[in-house]
Amino acid sequence: MGPLWQRDLTLAERLGNDSPVGFAPGPPATAAPQQSNTSWVPEAPVVTPQEPIFLMTGTAQTISGFFVWTALLITCHQIYMHLRYYSSPNEQRHIVRILFIVPIYAFDSWLSLLFFTNEEYYVYFDTVRDCYEAFVIYNFLSLCYEYLGGESAIMAEIRGKPIESSCVYGTCCLWGKTYSIGFLRFCKQATLQFCVVKPLMAVITVILQAFGKYKDGDFNVASGYLYVTIIYNVSVSLSLYALFLFYFATRELLVPYNPMLKFVMVKSVIFLSFWQGMLLAILEKCGAIPQITSADFSVGEGTVAAGYQNFIVCIEMFFAAVALRHAFTYKVYMDKRLDSYGRCAPMKSISSSLKETMNPGDMVQDAIHNFSPAYQQYTQQSTLERSGGPPFSRSHSNLSTHGDNEKTLLLSSDDEF
Repeated sequence: MGPLWQRDLTLAERLGNDSPVGFAPGPPATAAPQQSNTSWVPEAPVVTPQEPIFLMTGTAQTISGFFVWTALLITCHQIYMHLRYYSSPNEQRHIVRILFIVPIYAFDSWLSLLFFTNEEYYVYFDTVRDCYEAFVIYNFLSLCYEYLGGESAIMAEIRGKPIESSCVYGTCCLWGKTYSIGFLRFCKQATLQFCVVKPLMAVITVILQAFGKYKDGDFNVASGYLYVTIIYNVSVSLSLYALFLFYFATRELLVPYNPMLKFVMVKSVIFLSFWQGMLLAILEKCGAIPQITSADFSVGEGTVAAGYQNFIVCIEMFFAAVALRHAFTYKVYMDKRLDSYGRCAPMKSISSSLKETMNPGDMVQDAIHNFSPAYQQYTQQSTLERSGGPPFSRSHSNLSTHGDNEKTLLLSSDDEF
């Protein structure tokens, strides 16, 4: 009866806990569920080469390429029109420099996306972008200075006025202080320090990457990424705070120049893109963004997050190009020609204007001037144009009446911020 009893059992009963000891099908049945459970719960999200992520497909490269080249066409045409109607060099020099951030950001991000799987080449490509964005910050502040007629003209308007204390605007710590030449010095120095720290950190990043000490997205204390990110955050926050203080102090004077769109666009392209990349690195570290493991190519830690950052930047640059076209329009400069016959500038003049625009000598001189110990004894004022008339303006206020023929204005040495 024993064999018959065993033969009449159902399959479920034979695989159950009541199965006789030594029954062969028992052990394999108990091992199978354990293998299925471990396969369904991986330790970290991983994408295999047979299942490529979106960034590795031709669709991602095509979509990003479309937005990039469209942004390039829009911005390059705008730069050409500014150089063609180069009637206010003191202003348009800074505008053209600001506009170049779209081609540099867009093409750099697209190139990094094309070399997504090639040994983290994007780290080297991004150094060019990092160096230029610091240049843009300086030029935006300098453009605001040119709009208002120079440092001495600004001081003639705001000097001695009390600084409004507000926690919302970040001026609560300045209660009881007044606007002085030291205030303008702080704004310039805080901006120029970012122009020094940003390229310096870019060079350090390249060196650390070459020696394998820089792991993008790795917040480990043994990785250089943590320390570079901390220094970046401190420097960029100080620069942003200084620009905001300057805008807060001169916002009424800048009303004729529609500063809000200009201010928002420049800050969004540079500062928000930086924090956006850091957020993506944190998401990859937390496991929200899958990693890639392959024997065919090397994809280091943080590369996937950087790839998504580059893809997003490619799309964002299209909208930035459209917005910057309205923020820094060339049409206000079309009424004032370079010659008395109303003719446009020849190509030779356009090329020379472009060469003069990209010369960073004025930034170097300004840095020496603002960090000089003798700064408190004087302040520079923008010189008038070679034509002999006042600078071209849409609606200049009475700022132009304060010492139009002066180049420098001596101030008391006790004006410290």
